[in-house]
Amino acid sequence: MSDPAAPPLRIEGAAAAHGRVPVFEGVSLALAPGEVFGLIGLNGVGKTTLIKGVLGLGPIDGRVEIFGVDHARPNSRARLAYLPERFQPSPMLTGWQFLSLTLAYYRRRLDRAAAAERAEGLDLDAKALGRPVRTLSKGMAQKLGLVATLLTGQPLLILDEPMSGLDPRARIRLKDRLVDCRAAGHTVFFSSHILADIEEICDRVGILHGGRLVFLGPPRTLIESHGAATLERAFLAEINAAEAAV
Repeated sequence: MSDPAAPPLRIEGAAAAHGRVPVFEGVSLALAPGEVFGLIGLNGVGKTTLIKGVLGLGPIDGRVEIFGVDHARPNSRARLAYLPERFQPSPMLTGWQFLSLTLAYYRRRLDRAAAAERAEGLDLDAKALGRPVRTLSKGMAQKLGLVATLLTGQPLLILDEPMSGLDPRARIRLKDRLVDCRAAGHTVFFSSHILADIEEICDRVGILHGGRLVFLGPPRTLIESHGAATLERAFLAEINAAEAAV
């Protein structure tokens, strides 16, 4: 059973490697209910490796708990929804069929009116839900995955590069939806290369660089510590400082 008083996600001393090559080590953090957390870093630093490790989709050492339950236990994932970076729904399904199948995993029935409203809220024409997935553009397919993830209503959302393929209007609407999740007391953990989005909506960020978590805290704290104008500039200053200290 999950512990209602436990953090939605707790990571202690996490480490991973590709063969004999270390990816990261000593990664520790805990998320609070209603927190929007952004994981950032350069390409190849291990953001997706960490996310997959948390979900039991890849090897990881250390302790990981989801609502107080060890992540190695299948029931630990009962209260989360995950959208991978390379989201590829079955091309043979229609959008409606995909949404129905996704919700069935959570023992929920599809409410078409609610789904259509959620789609429109992400700038996806609800009429597109009747089309086979193979006919959707990359951006439309990404919106479909986001609609499905949000419809689950799970208290923990883990999203790997959720803004990928979205145009500016859809990105803005997704940010609004993630803020709605926070207002409902849900926790959002996501990675992104778009640091302006991270700066705008995240309560805290973690910077993964050089095999370790070099910063953990509010975006504003990082920006002010480097006297930077934006999170992008502060991020660059932080990783430069981390490299200089090695």
